[in-house]
Amino acid sequence: MKHIALLLFLFQFPVISSLSQVKSGNPSDNTLKIPEFVSYRDFGAIGDGKTDDTEAIAAAHEYANQHGLAVKAGDSAVYYISGKNLPVIIRTDTDFGNASFIIDDREVQNRNADVFMVLSALQPFRPEGISSLKKNQEKIDIPFPGTCLVTVSNSGVRRYIRFGPNQNSGSAQTDIFIVDKDGRVDMNSPIIWDFDHITDIRAIPVDETTLTISGGRFTTIANSEESRYNYYSRGIAIRRSNVVVKDLEHRITGEGEHGAPYGGFINISDCAFVTVRNVILTGHKTYQTIGSAGVSVSMGSYDILATRALNVSFIGCSQTNDINDGRYWGILGSNYCKNLVYDNCTFSRFDAHMGVVNATIRNSVLGHQGINAIGSGIFTVENSTIYGRNIINLRSDYGSTWQGEFIIRNCTFVPAGGRPVSASLIGGFWSGQHDFGYTCYMPERIIIENLHIDDSGHPENYDGPAIFADFNPEMTDDSRTETHPYIRTREVILRNVSTASGKNLRISDNPYMFREVRIKSE
Repeated sequence: MKHIALLLFLFQFPVISSLSQVKSGNPSDNTLKIPEFVSYRDFGAIGDGKTDDTEAIAAAHEYANQHGLAVKAGDSAVYYISGKNLPVIIRTDTDFGNASFIIDDREVQNRNADVFMVLSALQPFRPEGISSLKKNQEKIDIPFPGTCLVTVSNSGVRRYIRFGPNQNSGSAQTDIFIVDKDGRVDMNSPIIWDFDHITDIRAIPVDETTLTISGGRFTTIANSEESRYNYYSRGIAIRRSNVVVKDLEHRITGEGEHGAPYGGFINISDCAFVTVRNVILTGHKTYQTIGSAGVSVSMGSYDILATRALNVSFIGCSQTNDINDGRYWGILGSNYCKNLVYDNCTFSRFDAHMGVVNATIRNSVLGHQGINAIGSGIFTVENSTIYGRNIINLRSDYGSTWQGEFIIRNCTFVPAGGRPVSASLIGGFWSGQHDFGYTCYMPERIIIENLHIDDSGHPENYDGPAIFADFNPEMTDDSRTETHPYIRTREVILRNVSTASGKNLRISDNPYMFREVRIKSE
């Protein structure tokens, strides 16, 4: 069927004058023309919203990839994509335009098969001669064919040993960074671990040109499987560096009483320099399941997921459902990322599970799940409004750790969306009895300037907002010891902090734990 479609497409070349250019250089010669782009209709797509167009769409992109042609969807077409195990490979610019796509997940052959996969023509390779690496190492003494993304792991060392209802035995020590052709490491995404031994290493060449995906109105008909951790990958998987996704919309329908979670309609992994611009997404319904500790947990389900990705920006993005509606899970999850940015976004959540190095949230509004993170470097929140329980919550299941600084400026904080709570700016929990696979830190310095705390809905007997939550209610004197150390914040710098309640900012409900923190008001 594919070969027939290709023949039909080639046969049409002489008559598609509006889409072609003359190779001979003679404008009057209509015999040697090639298309400027490929359309799905050329390969048999019907676009009526009922006929399965999966094979036609895949064939169109296959041809476009072979010949270096862009792809353009039909104006006002409605493409139905079934649950066939047939990922569509994208290697060229793609304009989905105002076309609609119905992705039917009710009967899926392979829940791990993405609908679209954005791939590079450049092949990854194993660099030879690297037996160890050091934290913050600036250069690797071997040449590379060009700028590359390097992923390295040591399976003999376990990190991120999770604590709580979803407890686990951790993951192999993993890092990802960028090198140039001379092996110089980009110190904006530094190596964060010592690798005395390397069990796996891979270099992925970074594409020099930008691939753009634009437009499209996507609707997922949700699965109705049992609610357990059997994640669906049924969206756009980006596995190529230098990609722009813009002006796209994704909605969800058909969510019922139960369903399996999703691993991101936009799923970004093993790549760098990705920009998601003016995109509208949707939070997934929150379902309950039983976690690894044998107790009920809310199951994470994402419309954006980033894993082993560097320099990823979300600009001018939003979601269709209310960012303060607790029935829907937070929209982003991330692991092993560096340099994540929200700019002018309205989302229910920012989240970094297994660490982020450097993050920035600016000109944005964050909803009921707020900002959750662990990691290192500089975390900047500016010109934004936060409706979570804290401005930044340090995830307790990964040690409430941040090795670096927090900068919070020109922000409004509405604790718990205005519900009556005792507000705290920095949240987290630390028992001192669990080994997470690393030393845990609080941010060394926290700078807070021009912050307004709207705590007008505070409860009775409210003493005013606290800088720190009570990280360990059992640590109230020196009789409580920590099996594993927790490096406390050294100083907090406050400039122009105001409250709607008129009450002053306090250190914590547990002043003993933070007794050595230096508070500097300017």
